[in-house]
Amino acid sequence: MSAPPAPPLVLASTSPQRRAILEQLGLPFEVVAPRYEEHGDDPLEHAVGKARSVECAPEQPVLGVDTVVVCDGLVLGKPESPAEAERMLETLAGRTHEVVSGLCLRTLGWEEARTETTRVEFRPLTPRDLAAYVASGEWEGRAGGYAIQERGAALVRRVEGDFLNVVGLPVALLVELLAERFPGTYGFG
Repeated sequence: MSAPPAPPLVLASTSPQRRAILEQLGLPFEVVAPRYEEHGDDPLEHAVGKARSVECAPEQPVLGVDTVVVCDGLVLGKPESPAEAERMLETLAGRTHEVVSGLCLRTLGWEEARTETTRVEFRPLTPRDLAAYVASGEWEGRAGGYAIQERGAALVRRVEGDFLNVVGLPVALLVELLAERFPGTYGFG
C-alpha cells in the first residue's frame, strides 16, 4: 500500500519566481494571493503576515516569503521608477550586498519563521551598463532592482550562499523545514 499523496503547500504569494522554484523542486502546491499589506522593511514580519493571511486545511502547510536587499544598512525594496532603479543599481555597483528573505511555514497547529541571507557582489557598472539594464524593464517588481536569474546575472561577480534565495525563495531553508516537520512526506528527511 502506498503512502497518501503529500498535501499541496499553499504558497501565499503571487510571485512567478517562487512558483517556478516550487515547480523545479517538484513540490505540490497551490497559489493563494495573501491578504496582507506590507508596512516597513522586515522580511520576516512580512513572511509571517502573508502566511497568516491565508486560510488552509488543518494539516496543510502555508508558505509565506518576503525578500529585501540590504547594502551597508540601507534596505532596497522594489523600485517604483526607472530613475529609482538606476539609483539602486548605482548603489550596488562594485559592492557586496545581502539578500535577506523571511520565510514562514505554518499549519493551524504550529508555525516556523526564519531568515536566510545570501551575499551578492556586483561588478563595477558603467553608465552604459546601467542604462541598458534599466531599459530592459527587468528591474520592475524586483527587490534591489535586478533579477539574477535573467539579464541581471551579467551584473553579478559572485554569490555566497543560496542562489535561489536571491531569485526569491530560500530553498535550503524550505527543504530543512519540510524535512523537520514532514519527514519523508515531500521527499526530504
